Amino acid sequence: MVAKGISRELIVQAALDLLDEEGIDGVTARALANRLGVRAPALYWHMSNKQEILDEMGTEIRRRVAARLEAESDVQGWHDQLAVFARALRAEYLAHRNGARTFAGTKLTDPDVLRAQEQWLARWVDSGLAVEDGVASAQLVTAFVVGFVIDEQERGAERRYLLAEPDPSSVAEVPLVREAGQHLFTDRDQRFERYLDMVLTGIGVRLSGESA
Repeated sequence: MVAKGISRELIVQAALDLLDEEGIDGVTARALANRLGVRAPALYWHMSNKQEILDEMGTEIRRRVAARLEAESDVQGWHDQLAVFARALRAEYLAHRNGARTFAGTKLTDPDVLRAQEQWLARWVDSGLAVEDGVASAQLVTAFVVGFVIDEQERGAERRYLLAEPDPSSVAEVPLVREAGQHLFTDRDQRFERYLDMVLTGIGVRLSGESA
């Protein structure tokens, strides 16, 4: 018997709302049940544990990424398509508190997302990219986006070069580090695009060398 009044979709949306308000530690069965107006055991008719809830949340994010990609399906060539994928993934991670840390590594539960991925892989193959290279490139870009967004959301990349109580003499001893830190106080979108271009350029150089 399935608990009335709630569904997997409602649970996922409530979990995403809790994530935005409380962070990942606030996404608990009790908090979800209170938000949905049911008792905690009712949730287990739909999802057996917290990891399954996280997997469903991550899958919903991947659906939204797939929708963004479909909206730009006219983009040609694996390089530009991977750039579109990276921007879509970052946007969806940034849309939620702790997004990159929460959704990275979750299991996919919706076959429709796999079908969307199939379409993009087919386009890459049609543009001359081998499936193995396409998968490796997508994984590399995903890892870059996850790391970049974690820096954005968890601590801010520029803070790595800041001391809690800087001593003028110690700062003077590391002029290159100080200059490097200043470069991080630029617009994050601009930094993302620059780093993404470096990643994609590196992939292109590697693949062109392998095909030579």
